[in-house]
Amino acid sequence: MIFLRHPTPDVEPGICYGRLDIGIAEIGHNQILKALESTPPVKRIIASPAKRCRKLAEELSSLHKVELHFDERFWEMHMGEWEGIAWKDIDRTISEAWLNDPMNIPTPGGENFLDVQKRVLEALEHADPETAIVCHAGPIRAAQMAWLGMTFEEVFAQIPPFAEAIRIFPPDCS
Repeated sequence: MIFLRHPTPDVEPGICYGRLDIGIAEIGHNQILKALESTPPVKRIIASPAKRCRKLAEELSSLHKVELHFDERFWEMHMGEWEGIAWKDIDRTISEAWLNDPMNIPTPGGENFLDVQKRVLEALEHADPETAIVCHAGPIRAAQMAWLGMTFEEVFAQIPPFAEAIRIFPPDCS
């Protein structure tokens, strides 16, 4: 299965933007062109409905002449009250408590990473190896943890690149 993280978003560095629906930065258009050249043919495309995922998903759909499906379950982690706020402005006592166990502790008014993983794996139940998923870093990491056996620390030590194909297969897929 091919996962592609959205192109670079149009947001100031240091802003928390999980579910914040923002478009892509100027550099994102070149990233889309590179992704179109390097992504192998697919038979199905599923994408997060976020603006920053749509343009890449639509271009891939047009190139491969396949139908595009949007699925809410591929949204990024809901950061709740922290959406759109600079990380430096978030109360450290609250953010540090969350960082002690983000797998199980939700952000204020948001969700935890286990919630993300559950909805993403549910959405992936009907996907096949010739599917492209255009989404966010969180859903990609959720698949890596479930399918590759990586730990939370391992997947968060890496940052999925913007608009580049990443192959991840479920354990039972040959």
